[in-house]
Amino acid sequence: MPSKDDVMAALAAIPGPDGRTPLPQSGAIDGVTIRDGKVFLAIKVDPARAGAMEAMRSAVEAKLKALPGVVSALVTLTAQTPQGAPRPAPAHEAPRPAARGSRPIEGVKKIIAVASGKGGVGKSTTACNLALGLSRLGMKVGVLDADLFGPSMPKLFGITEKPALAPDGKGLIPIQKFGIKVMSIGFLVGEDSAIVWRGPMVISALNQFLRDVEWGELDVLVVDMPPGTGDVQLTMAQNVPLAGAVIVSTPQDLSLIDARRAIAMFKQVETPLLGIVENMSYFVCPHCGGRTDVFAHGGARHEAEKHGTPFLGEIPLDIAIRETSDGGAPIVVSAPDGPQAKAYLAVAERVRAELFEGGKRARPAPRIVMG
Repeated sequence: MPSKDDVMAALAAIPGPDGRTPLPQSGAIDGVTIRDGKVFLAIKVDPARAGAMEAMRSAVEAKLKALPGVVSALVTLTAQTPQGAPRPAPAHEAPRPAARGSRPIEGVKKIIAVASGKGGVGKSTTACNLALGLSRLGMKVGVLDADLFGPSMPKLFGITEKPALAPDGKGLIPIQKFGIKVMSIGFLVGEDSAIVWRGPMVISALNQFLRDVEWGELDVLVVDMPPGTGDVQLTMAQNVPLAGAVIVSTPQDLSLIDARRAIAMFKQVETPLLGIVENMSYFVCPHCGGRTDVFAHGGARHEAEKHGTPFLGEIPLDIAIRETSDGGAPIVVSAPDGPQAKAYLAVAERVRAELFEGGKRARPAPRIVMG
């Protein structure tokens, strides 16, 4: 495995951001992490010159990948405000809404974000099964795991292999599973590895996963967002033309409070709301058939009505969903004719209608009762 000294020695022939000083002596290297043959490196650059620095970034990444013992390399550009740059607006000034992204991803017709105001509501499981449901409806679908600090898609899809380099050596080829193209930072780091990155590093990595992955022709790219309303959400809204957002919440008030924040954030950045999914909506005992509303019931439907947003459907709290998710064979593919899969498929049908038919043909969100 290469050492940090090996990395610095390999980069000595590459000029830094000023075009003259060798990169290791330029002071621009903002951090180097080496783990299990994977090298992560950040370079500080003036944000106004980020585009001009892309050739340098690519050269650094290629040099690192050529080092003996390196399995993969990820080089990101982080922001460094130059001296004399204008100061940020005072805190009392209201920030302007972020502009909608206008640069599409080649070959991708629609990009949708699956988001939640908080963690633990089943957002990633919903994103995974929504993507599989859209695929069952005959669409070409990809999944981008944008939850860089807590990637779940490798586990949900049961993927253990690493993505291959594109023929030109400049990008990655997503891994295909169950007919879905999948990309995740989890393919490049171990399950027990912590990703300790500053905000600019996260943004740079996200942009690479959007632009430097060979997605090919897709009808829909489903982006599994991290919880909350932070850098990743704003980056997605600013850099790509999001066709809409799906908000996932449980019915309880505590979850709905944070769901409202997510709704407000997407409205502020002018991203259409495709609708709200009520996850863990109810529990049906597999032994007696009795129903229990563990987290209350109907809160997400009421929230959707209050905001004039489509209600996409109810997903039960069910042990089969948990078992198939942990086993890497999601319920939509492992038990496609069961009531759990039908609940996800109903959500997928509604999302498809909102995306491609303006919601005109969408049926009212069904109440699917199990047992």
